[in-house]
Amino acid sequence: MSGAVLRAEDVTMRFGGLTALSKFNIELRPKELVGLIGPNGAGKTTAFNALSGVYAPTEGSVILGGVRVNGLRPHQVCALGIARTFQNIRLFKNLSALDNVRIACHARGHGPLWEPLLGTSGHEVREGRMEATARELLEVMGLGDLADAQAKNLPYGLQRRLEIARALGAEPKVLCLDEPAAGMNATETAALMSLIHDIRDRFGVAVLLIEHDMKLVMGISERLIVLDHGVTISSGKPEDVRKDPKVIEAYLGVEDGHKALDSEAA
Repeated sequence: MSGAVLRAEDVTMRFGGLTALSKFNIELRPKELVGLIGPNGAGKTTAFNALSGVYAPTEGSVILGGVRVNGLRPHQVCALGIARTFQNIRLFKNLSALDNVRIACHARGHGPLWEPLLGTSGHEVREGRMEATARELLEVMGLGDLADAQAKNLPYGLQRRLEIARALGAEPKVLCLDEPAAGMNATETAALMSLIHDIRDRFGVAVLLIEHDMKLVMGISERLIVLDHGVTISSGKPEDVRKDPKVIEAYLGVEDGHKALDSEAA
């Protein structure tokens, strides 16, 4: 794992007397697709928040491309190479799809503050490039014909796609997807599985995925990490994790857990 693009070392998050995440470790290689799973309240989103700068870890280190990012603000972490989506969609609902993505492009492509005030040619060139990039990302996500549509007027499944397009606008090294299939029907979920693979291959990003849909996460993840009550209880290949008694107990707590978990992933 010497070429890790993202590494978390013993990351712990405490809120008063509650330890929401305990000694969380991960090494994510370039273009690797890893699933982060666990029951409700297991600490998955807390881990995302600690990695992306929403929370400053109580203990431990988050290292991105060799740079320790503990304590940096979310926009600073984003500029260094981690972009994310949210469990609850957080688009700029009154802006167009194009503007939602174009805003994200500024995370990596903005010039001096005085350039837009003076309307310099350099500013115009940068803005043109960012708009072209935003339009390309909308096309990739199947939203090319909806560039001028307000985000709030898009169907739910397309809003999910727009949020991923916006994250990609920041040119991340690591893309963190927090339940991207939440609320989608079976057809939309199947299309999303294929799309996540395409994104990884086309943009060369490492993908860290939180997902409750076991069929999706088992089908596309190369490796799984399982949390329960903030503690990592299992990690490895999906077929091995699915058979781990600790995972079955955490999810189901029933004697026929193997059969139930297998049917979820079938």
